[in-house]
Amino acid sequence: MKRLYTSFGRVAVVMLVPLALVLGFTEPDFPDRLVERLRAFNVAYPKEKVYLQTDRPYYTVGETIWLKGYLFDGPEHLADSVSKVLYVDLVQLESRNVVVHRILQAANGYAVGDIALGDSLAAGNYMLRAYTGWMRNFSEDYYFTKPLTLLRTDAEPAQVTTNRPSGPQPDVQFFPEGGQLVNGLEGRVAFKVVSPAGKGLDASGFVLSSAGDTVTGFSTKHLGMGYFSFQPVAGYTYTAFLKLADETTHKYPLPEARPEGYTLLVDNITNRDNVRAYVKNNKPASVQGRFTMMVQSRGRVVQVVQGEVGKKAIVMQIPRQLLPEGISQITLFDETNQPVCERLFFAEKKERLTVQLKPSKPAFRPREKIQVDISVTDAAGKPVKANLSLAATDAGQVLEKEPYKADLVSYLLLDSDLKGTIEQPGYYFDANNKERTTDLDVLMMTQGWRRFVWKDVLQDTHPAPKYPIEEGLSITGRVIRPNQKAPGVVNLTFFVAQPDSTRDVFMGESDENGRFSALGLQFGDSTKVMIQGVIGKNNRNLEIKLDDWFSPTLQLTQIPYNPLVFQRDELADYLKRTKEYLEIEQQIRKNREIMLKEVTVRKKREAPSDSRKIYGQASNTLKVDQTMVAGGMNVLDLLRGRIPGVSVTGSAMNPTVQIRGSANFSGVVEPLFTLDGTPVDKQSIVSIPIFDVDYIDVLKGANAAIFGSRAGGGVIAIYTKRGSPNYDFSNEKSPGTLVVTLPGFRAAREFYAPRYDENKPEQVRPDYRPTLHWAPMIQTDDDGKAQVSFFASDARSSVRVMAEGATTAGQPGVGRAVFDVK
Repeated sequence: MKRLYTSFGRVAVVMLVPLALVLGFTEPDFPDRLVERLRAFNVAYPKEKVYLQTDRPYYTVGETIWLKGYLFDGPEHLADSVSKVLYVDLVQLESRNVVVHRILQAANGYAVGDIALGDSLAAGNYMLRAYTGWMRNFSEDYYFTKPLTLLRTDAEPAQVTTNRPSGPQPDVQFFPEGGQLVNGLEGRVAFKVVSPAGKGLDASGFVLSSAGDTVTGFSTKHLGMGYFSFQPVAGYTYTAFLKLADETTHKYPLPEARPEGYTLLVDNITNRDNVRAYVKNNKPASVQGRFTMMVQSRGRVVQVVQGEVGKKAIVMQIPRQLLPEGISQITLFDETNQPVCERLFFAEKKERLTVQLKPSKPAFRPREKIQVDISVTDAAGKPVKANLSLAATDAGQVLEKEPYKADLVSYLLLDSDLKGTIEQPGYYFDANNKERTTDLDVLMMTQGWRRFVWKDVLQDTHPAPKYPIEEGLSITGRVIRPNQKAPGVVNLTFFVAQPDSTRDVFMGESDENGRFSALGLQFGDSTKVMIQGVIGKNNRNLEIKLDDWFSPTLQLTQIPYNPLVFQRDELADYLKRTKEYLEIEQQIRKNREIMLKEVTVRKKREAPSDSRKIYGQASNTLKVDQTMVAGGMNVLDLLRGRIPGVSVTGSAMNPTVQIRGSANFSGVVEPLFTLDGTPVDKQSIVSIPIFDVDYIDVLKGANAAIFGSRAGGGVIAIYTKRGSPNYDFSNEKSPGTLVVTLPGFRAAREFYAPRYDENKPEQVRPDYRPTLHWAPMIQTDDDGKAQVSFFASDARSSVRVMAEGATTAGQPGVGRAVFDVK
């Protein structure tokens, strides 16, 4: 490592340089282990991020939430094409219950869906949360969450209280920079003052020592946050006295200072090229060795450097060009290799997309066609391909109540790496806010970050995660004996009846403990599944239990801010229009329910068709009943003496089957065997339980020609009861069988909006849609261009359009536009 020490008072300067050079100079053991353990930890537990865009922030019961999910990998923010399943929950905050659970199919990092709000839902405050199956291995703090408000047209708008503390005492927290105060060393203390509702409060105050001396004064800078500097002295304690805007005063003890240790101060403001980290310690002269400082961003190592404990004050410079955009973390390890100080800082690179939304006209007439041209460019002004979602709303009904609300940019670069809720996250990305850089640095000193703890990282081995990365839906569970003991290996057959009437059959086996898993499945919502277990040849004395994977739980809810506080008449127009629209929709549905006169239809009964067949008429068919099953060893035993021209000889485990005339110079030519329409080998047929068979078709000569040369010896086609498209799994009562209805992928509905360039009867009704258009999958071309069009409603109001999206390389962007309908 190249070191540069210069005279700067009593402060030594260390320039951080690329990692390979750093590790070439520093002590090899701990830095090498630190980097390797962090790399291994991130390989074992790769991170994912999820974001949801919705069409608006509040809804009326009876309406639909239109949404799109974006999936990103954690370190690089690339579009996540690994996880193919996205879970979305609608949570009622007052009861903390999941009232709606959706499973959406993701492809190439995107998932489109909707939630119809049923009439049974109560008005109040709700939260949308979204996560992948893999994210369930980690804290729920890093699930995506978004506050929503539900209203009812039959009740006054009311705010349902969340479980926040109440009372006059504000919540005040003090955060020594780096994590600790040390006697004799000057340090900074950040603080945050919030109301019982979680909003930042303006305040001022002073710090008093236990000797009665005023040490320093302070005041909040932005949204209840600020900081002050002071040097604690051994033998004294310190108390902060806080004065609020209502003139009330409150006092709080400051964190106790340590007698000896390290302090870490970060300057992310004054130098354009470097971030400066000031490290001080008051260790006794007898303590020798080196401390280590690591800089990492989202699990990627940026820099590692060591310093001598004997140097009591050192400043280390981190070149900004080496930092990715977003949050980075500095961790200081002492001479015993224990983490003692941490500090977050934000590196702004302005690598975001510019999304321009340009309407074809400055103003439109009611019901006129609106065209919006979309242009997306990168930070260098070059056009790029991006995938976007766009919502257009009536600004007169959908009010912008929350200033600087979260969007894809603020979430991806800020919220997703921090614990707790950030008030007005968009503020820190608005270039018009001159103080946003310093305010963002104070936020970094007060907001919690715990993607991992170093104790877990530094372990030599990492336990296997409980939940896999899902490339499809999963069915997992366990087979046990009635006495609750492990059965050993169990043969399993899965029958899946899709809502669209298609059937899937697949087989597998459990492990020695009876555990099984079927992964990567594709099926729709409310799919009926039957699982059948067999030990040995025909032992079904078993019980099958599924894991409780599909029932969403809520262990710890991150309560978001409750920003939507409405005045009495603000929503009067919206509620009136929505009530009229829902009443019209209800009447239309009633009008469609026309009672038909009784009609008698006579038709000659036809033989029921079986979709499993690709042929027409069989040469012979054997319908299997209970009288045939007794005494039979396998399915082929059923054919002995029952089908003319079919000979079954040999042992029960290795029979030989011949259809008359099927032979050549080499001997017997056995028939082709099929199971529920799929060609299988003879051994698979022999292993089928007899009582599962519905009927057997035998195809001879020309009847078997459709199967080609494979059917030179004819065809024996076995059809099972459970494979039949008409079979009802719920009637299955046999031992070793479980029949359940499982939630699957929710099919995405298409957003409906009227087209006023076409004459349709329903267009005579009034049109006051709050959401005029929702387009979840907009793809710009090579020139970064796209176009959307929709029709204005009857409202003479403003239309607010918002588009969010990202490139596959993870560059996010947000565009907004407002225009009038006159």
